[in-house]
Amino acid sequence: MKNRLFGWLDSDVGYSFRTSPVAILAAAIALVCLICSIFAGWIAPHDPFDLTTLVLSDARLPPAWEPEGSRKYLLGTDDQGRDILSALIYGARISLVVGIASVVLSMVIGVAFGLLAGFRGGWIDTFLMRVCDVMLSFPSILVALLIAGVGRALFPDAHDTVAFGVLIVSITLTGWVQYARTVRGSTMVERNKEYVQAARVTGVAPLRIMARHVLPNVMGPVLVLATIHVATAIITEATLSFLGVGVPPTSPSLGTLIRVGNDYLFSGEWWITIFPGLMLILIALSVNLLGDWLRDALNPRLR
Repeated sequence: MKNRLFGWLDSDVGYSFRTSPVAILAAAIALVCLICSIFAGWIAPHDPFDLTTLVLSDARLPPAWEPEGSRKYLLGTDDQGRDILSALIYGARISLVVGIASVVLSMVIGVAFGLLAGFRGGWIDTFLMRVCDVMLSFPSILVALLIAGVGRALFPDAHDTVAFGVLIVSITLTGWVQYARTVRGSTMVERNKEYVQAARVTGVAPLRIMARHVLPNVMGPVLVLATIHVATAIITEATLSFLGVGVPPTSPSLGTLIRVGNDYLFSGEWWITIFPGLMLILIALSVNLLGDWLRDALNPRLR
């Protein structure tokens, strides 16, 4: 494991990372957010899901190092008395889980369809690309709103897990198209190369050729696209939650906190909206910067 780590650091990609202060800073911010979201139960000062610990008299307290009460709220509280700092940590977990899960599912579907369309061609390629064209003709947020709204209407009293599943599916249905088109274009180039022709001549099954030979050579652009898509999925989740069709209101999602704080923004309780908004910008910006660095590192022409 150690040898692999040092080998990666000595590679061209590792050297590009070590010599890029922006990439190092973005990776550090993303790593801190990821660690805080994973270990939220140990890091967060309070548990925003535990309703028995909420004190309504502490609602809408401003940020203060030493508040008048016995409980410390570094970033203030929301309208239910939840600690904003704890809600941000748990909200980052919700946003990252939804974003990463939807990106992984989109990548699996898109890569599979892209490989099939680019390698087989013919009517399969035509059909899949027309489906992609239809999906691209609608704004992604509109499709996500439609699916999430229908899911919430069909399951009004559903458990939170079902609501999260509907949210992930709605983001996935708008995200797999980019992977399919990217992989299709790369596969159409790879399928005419000599190593693929040699594998066909030796009698290797087409499915094995796609999985063992073509797939590893088309994953570079996919990894870059997936990194950038994580930030897009997180913003989409926050947008849906802000509009009221995302995660349940009882979950302290970043979009939910922004929506709640928007009602109190003009009355002076700015911290309920500002801090979740800054957290959302920080996560999306760090992931986007990592995606930009990875694109430049994997493409020698951009160095």
